[in-house]
Amino acid sequence: MVALVRQERAVQTRRSILEAAASVFDEFGYEGATIGEVVARAGVTRGALYFHFASKRDLALGVVEEQFVRGPLPERSCKLQEFVDTGMVLAHLMPRDALLSAGARLSLGQDLFGDLRGGAFEGWINRGEEMLAVAKERGELLPHVVPAETAWLLMGAWTGVQIQSQKLTGRADLERRVAGLYQLVMPSIAMPGVLATLDLAADRGARVAAEVAALMEADGTGGAADAG
Repeated sequence: MVALVRQERAVQTRRSILEAAASVFDEFGYEGATIGEVVARAGVTRGALYFHFASKRDLALGVVEEQFVRGPLPERSCKLQEFVDTGMVLAHLMPRDALLSAGARLSLGQDLFGDLRGGAFEGWINRGEEMLAVAKERGELLPHVVPAETAWLLMGAWTGVQIQSQKLTGRADLERRVAGLYQLVMPSIAMPGVLATLDLAADRGARVAAEVAALMEADGTGGAADAG
């Protein structure tokens, strides 16, 4: 029992450090962030931080990788809808979740890109490719669509939309802009019958995030995918 309590406390401490680090990286960038500021915001000692993370680089890598620890979104009968949902939920959470926002900023830092193993981009591309491959097997995609290429291009487009939205509106219009991206692209990759069933509305991410939060609350695991 004592060991379990200690393990749970360690997990909570690590999470607190990552959340504090995310807010610091998101506010100051990698170069401007300091371990002292992270320690102050997390309310832990330097020893506790270094127990979990050996350096600022390891801490940044932890922030980038943490977004992939989250559970999957609800399964749909249409795999292409799951693919869209992933992008729309990200668009909804990005302005509200420091871990996602900091992960994006760290991934876009050219001096860190190689050091952080490609940042978050490779993970999201791989996840998208997996979903599109299943969609292809189910006959949801047009014959010419190559899942790997499509996942790569759409991740690049999504990232460009995110950057533009951040620069121009502080991400205030991100959900609408990402919905516009999918509304433009889906007709070129989805079978007509599938396209007619897709929910590509700008509020799709908020609705799915709320669904996830309700499911997690019902399971007693908390609301990590907060609808905001």
